[in-house]
Amino acid sequence: MTAGVLFGGLVLFLALGVPIAFALGAATLTAVLGAGLNPIAVTQKLVSGLDSFPLMAIPFFLLAAELMTSGALAEVLLRFASMFVGHKRGGLGHTNILTITFFSGISGSALADAAGPGSLLIRMMRKSGYPPAYAAALTAAASIVGPIIPPSIVMILYALADEGVSVLRLFMAGVVPGLMISAAMIGYNAWASHRRDFRGEGEAPGLDEILRTAWRAIPALLLPTLIVVGVHSGAFTPTEASVIAVFYALFCGMVIYRTISWSMLPQLIARTAFMSAAILLIIAASSAFAWMLTYTQTPQVLTAWIQGLGLSPIMFLLAVNVFLLLFGIFIEPLPGVLVVAPILAPMAAALGIDPTHFAIVVIVNLNLGMITPPVASLLAVTGMIAKVRMADLNREIYPMLAIQILVLLLLTFVPVLSTGLPDLMGAK
Repeated sequence: MTAGVLFGGLVLFLALGVPIAFALGAATLTAVLGAGLNPIAVTQKLVSGLDSFPLMAIPFFLLAAELMTSGALAEVLLRFASMFVGHKRGGLGHTNILTITFFSGISGSALADAAGPGSLLIRMMRKSGYPPAYAAALTAAASIVGPIIPPSIVMILYALADEGVSVLRLFMAGVVPGLMISAAMIGYNAWASHRRDFRGEGEAPGLDEILRTAWRAIPALLLPTLIVVGVHSGAFTPTEASVIAVFYALFCGMVIYRTISWSMLPQLIARTAFMSAAILLIIAASSAFAWMLTYTQTPQVLTAWIQGLGLSPIMFLLAVNVFLLLFGIFIEPLPGVLVVAPILAPMAAALGIDPTHFAIVVIVNLNLGMITPPVASLLAVTGMIAKVRMADLNREIYPMLAIQILVLLLLTFVPVLSTGLPDLMGAK
C-alpha cells in the first residue's frame, strides 16, 4: 500500500508539472505520512543524502566544464574536427558529431554540449544549406554521448546508487559505447549527405595547418585523459580528479588559450553554483525517495517476483530496455538513475548480469529519452536554437533514434563492449 502511494504520488506530481526534485520529495512525504512515520525522517534523509564525499566531484566537474567552454575552446575543437572531415561530402555534419564527441570528454553533460558548441555548429550548418531541422536533430542525437564518455556526472551518481560498480570502472566502460554512438551518427550522416546532396566545405588542409590545429587542440583533449589515467593509476580519487580538472581548466583558459580573465570568474562560479544546487537538490530528494523504497522493501519484492517468472538474463534486459525507453521519455537521466538503479540493479545481480554491463545499458537507455518525442529535452534545446517546429524535428530525429536503439541492442547482447576496456585496464 505504501509503495503504491509512493509511486502513485510521484506520477501524479510529475503529471501536474511539478519539478522533479519537488515531485520526489512530495511523493516521499506523502508516503511517510500515509505509513504513520515521523515526517522529520524525510528531513534527515534529505540531509544525509548529500553527506557523501564523492558528491563533491559534481560542482568541481561542472566548474571545470564552465572554465573550458568559456572563450575559444569550441572553435578550437571545431577546427580540429573539421580538418579531418570538413572537406568531405556532408563534412559539416561530420564535424558537428566529432566536435561534440571531443567536447563530451570535457563537459559530461548532453545539454551543455547541445547549448554550447551545438549552437555554433547549428548556425554554421544552416549557413551552408543544411535544413535547420536536420542540423538541430543531428546535434541533439550526437549530444547524448556527453554523459556516456567520461567524465560523467550520471556515472558518478549511478556508482553511489549501486555499490556493485565503481566510478572508475564506469568511466572506462562508457568509452566504447560513446564512440559507437558517434560512429553510428557519422554513418547515418554520410548516408543522408549522399541522398540529400550535402556538400563538403573547402579543400583538405595541408600538413602545416594540420599540425598547427592539432597542437592547439591538444591541451583541451588532454583533460579526459588526465582524469582517467590519474584515477586508474591511483594518483588521485575521482573527487580529487575533479579538483585537479578545475585547476587544469583554469590554466588552459588563462595561460594557453588566454580567453579567461579574473573578472570572468565570479560569473562562471555563480553559474556553476546554480547548476550544482539544482542537481544536488534532485540528489537529496532522490535519496529520501530511495530510503522509502527500502522501507517498503520494494526492491526485494520485485527481485523475488522477477526470479519467480524464470526470465533469462537476455529476456530481463530486453524488458528493462522497453521499460527504460518509455520511462526516460518523462524523466531526466540524473533523477532517473537515482530512482531506478536501487530497484533494477539488485534484480540484474540476482540473474547474474555483470553490474558494469547493466549500468551502461541503463545509462544509455535513459539518455536516449532526451531525444525521444514527445518530451525530448535535447530536441527542445536545439529546436529553440535552430528556430524550427517540433513536428519538423521529430521527422528528422526518428531515423537517428532508430539507429541509436540498434546500438543499444548491440550493447545489450554483447556485454564485452561495455566490460572489455575496464577488464583490460584492470579497473576494479
